[in-house]
Amino acid sequence: MTMTTSSQSALTWQDGVIPVSTRFDDPYFSKNDGLAETRHVFLEGNDLPARLTPGFHIAELGFGTGLNLLALSLITKTPTRFTSFEAFPLPAQDIARALEHFPQARAVAEPFLTAWGKGQTKFQIGPIAVEVIIGDARDTLAAWPHKADAWFLDGFSPAKNPELWSPEILHEVARHTAPHGSFATYTAAGHVRRSLADAGFQVERRPGHGKKRHMSAGRLP
Repeated sequence: MTMTTSSQSALTWQDGVIPVSTRFDDPYFSKNDGLAETRHVFLEGNDLPARLTPGFHIAELGFGTGLNLLALSLITKTPTRFTSFEAFPLPAQDIARALEHFPQARAVAEPFLTAWGKGQTKFQIGPIAVEVIIGDARDTLAAWPHKADAWFLDGFSPAKNPELWSPEILHEVARHTAPHGSFATYTAAGHVRRSLADAGFQVERRPGHGKKRHMSAGRLP
């Protein structure tokens, strides 16, 4: 499968290194060390890599620059599946520029960037089999036939991108989560936590990364 370019997200660059979506007026990663935030929120928030076993399936809302995927690839040699839902894919050259800010991630990114530059949305990076599903998650997630063991909820902020944090989307996340599966997200917005709880997750607020006081994580019973 190859991606279409008609819906690619326009961006500007803050301080020359941080991509900011002009559509959502929000940066693609934290100004306070995005790679460290990824590790704290999404990896530690889902108790990874401790839970990884062959075939473990991670799903993500908001692929962005692929930073979460690359952070995962740096900590595991376990065969893992990774599915990400992205409405506005970035061109490979912009992703490469953004990743220069994170030498560790950039050092393992070449297989991804090569595939992405060819328009491929299915590729392998180390032990991780990746599929990026392009389109509006309100449609693509509902049609997805799989269930994830862990979710990275990493869309633009709920205030800027409310559609991706609606009760309907978060119920679909729960519906597409395996028993005892988990989620983690940087946001601690009350309506997001309530919607996740209503969807069936046991939700907790945890210390956030850097200057961010709180984040959210949880599991299905």
